[in-house]
Amino acid sequence: MDTLSAWQARFEQDLQNAWGDAIDGSHDLGHVRRVWLNCRRIDAGETATCDAHVLLASAYFHDLVNLPKNAPDRSQASRRSAEAASAILSGHGWNEDRVRAAAHAIEAHSFSASIAPRTQEARVLQDADRLEALGALGIARTFYIAGKMDASLFDFDDPLAGNRPLDDKRFALDHFASKLLGLAATMQTETGRALAEKRSAVLLQFRDQLASEIGAGMQDAIA
Repeated sequence: MDTLSAWQARFEQDLQNAWGDAIDGSHDLGHVRRVWLNCRRIDAGETATCDAHVLLASAYFHDLVNLPKNAPDRSQASRRSAEAASAILSGHGWNEDRVRAAAHAIEAHSFSASIAPRTQEARVLQDADRLEALGALGIARTFYIAGKMDASLFDFDDPLAGNRPLDDKRFALDHFASKLLGLAATMQTETGRALAEKRSAVLLQFRDQLASEIGAGMQDAIA
């Protein structure tokens, strides 16, 4: 089993075995496939090349252990995913160097873990995963996760947080300013940064359109 497509099929079965019915709609097989597609897009645009097998494994197993956003041990999810992925890859007969490389990329991909990526595979994976938080997909996933956490869409009285602190635990729209719109600056690759800037523009357009539709700022004018 040397081809990427064969390993991809094997990894999808591994994920299904590990997750069972406990699947988060924002971290499901579709998310994994899109992160892998983002990895390929970024890798193709960079001069530094990746080990494609390591990149595939890290893309597929980066959320192998997925903890809720509000879990107290959320920052440990990537480390646990790396450990679980290492066991799977070793069981498939992967050599130690590739297992370690995939484990590092998985552990370093997480925003909350705050681990600096040391390899090209880790840099590409981190960028590929963060692209999922931007653009149209990022908008959809933001409001999906907010709904699961019982957060409101936005603060009716001050949707753009002009006169209050941001609070993305209470208001989904606040997450744009508190985190998402800063992601482009954190990108590790030039290709990833260019893609992130385009997708960030979609967030800004959506926020402006939403503000227009709900009449943000009109309350003061009426008063």
